[in-house]
Amino acid sequence: MIYFKNPKLRRFQVANIVITPMTFRPVYELDAEIVERKGIGHPDTICDYLAENLSRELCKWYLSEYGAIMHHNVDKALLVGGVARAEFGGGEVIEPTEIYLVGRAILERDNKKLDAHELATESAKRWLRENIKNLDVDKHVRIHTRIKPGSKDLVELFERFQKKGEIPLANDTSFGVGYAPLDDLERAVFEAERFLNSPEMKSQHPEIGEDIKVMGVRVGDRYRLTIALAFVGKYIKNIDEYFQRKEEIHRKVRDRVRNLIGKDVEVFINTADSKEENSVYITVTGTSAEQGDDGQVGRGNRVNGLITPYRPMSLEAAAGKNPISHIGKIYNRVANLIAERVVKEIEEVEEAYCYIVSQIGKPINEPQVLDVSVRTKRDIKVLEERIRKIAKEELERMPQTWKGFVEGIYPVA
Repeated sequence: MIYFKNPKLRRFQVANIVITPMTFRPVYELDAEIVERKGIGHPDTICDYLAENLSRELCKWYLSEYGAIMHHNVDKALLVGGVARAEFGGGEVIEPTEIYLVGRAILERDNKKLDAHELATESAKRWLRENIKNLDVDKHVRIHTRIKPGSKDLVELFERFQKKGEIPLANDTSFGVGYAPLDDLERAVFEAERFLNSPEMKSQHPEIGEDIKVMGVRVGDRYRLTIALAFVGKYIKNIDEYFQRKEEIHRKVRDRVRNLIGKDVEVFINTADSKEENSVYITVTGTSAEQGDDGQVGRGNRVNGLITPYRPMSLEAAAGKNPISHIGKIYNRVANLIAERVVKEIEEVEEAYCYIVSQIGKPINEPQVLDVSVRTKRDIKVLEERIRKIAKEELERMPQTWKGFVEGIYPVA
């Protein structure tokens, strides 16, 4: 299937690509820095992935039934935490977690109807079974769906380019940002969560739940990670074993991060624990969604998997937006791709930021401006054409970026 009849029929304006030098201090040289990551079992991240998973399933259904992806935005998801009684050796979920999947989508075309409720419900249950291992989806979760047709003007805007076989038209006036490379603190935070949720660690420590949040702080050259880790009570006999397991996990994650960045890192896990008060962070299911925390799309990681207040960030929630024309999704990913390529392919560039802004109704690869800001000791004019070439290539590829989202290559959290 050819999605676009002629993806190069409309071309962007090269004059809109701007190359600028960085004139500010690097983040990693500032006196302080903060970085956060919410793991796959955090209620906010669950919402992100359920929304994105629904968009992917919609895309696959549309491609199968209609031969092209139809207009949709299912980027609204809410998780209402349940009620549970966690204890060593077990526990129980008393009231289930409620999940609401909300959005807009084409539900009928060419006499073919989409059962959005069934598709959304089954895709959500499948994702939860695969990713939150101690959650009994049939008992511990209730899923509600509210998928309705999209607004007439946005649907027509989406279909306008399809009829002509041209480049998709931006469905919003918005912006995306990206940067590269990650610095030491960012890599430490990212790796700590990925390591704790890795199959390697889960095989050694099944008591580790998927709900993990890592907050990284650097003051000068002192690195500190504070980790909230939801232990699963049924794998731990008593409070003494809890603290023993916690110390083992602490040592492993500290060594892993230290080896990664080559620097000493202070690691703290569940700092509110009190052995004297018999108060520790244990759960029945491995996520605080069972009790004590709610979740919502867009409140967690950006598309690079981190929350970085010292870096350029977009407040757009990429998860669940259509991957064809929604700028809040496409531009954030492409901005990161451009920044990563500039740093990787141009040795003289130490660091790159990328900013892209659209205009509603215009081809997605004709931004109002694409600004690549770089840090380099060379004269920027010497590098300008090479940087511009990378930006131009990614703009040309932009009409096919949707494939990376549908195939799950591009994460959104």
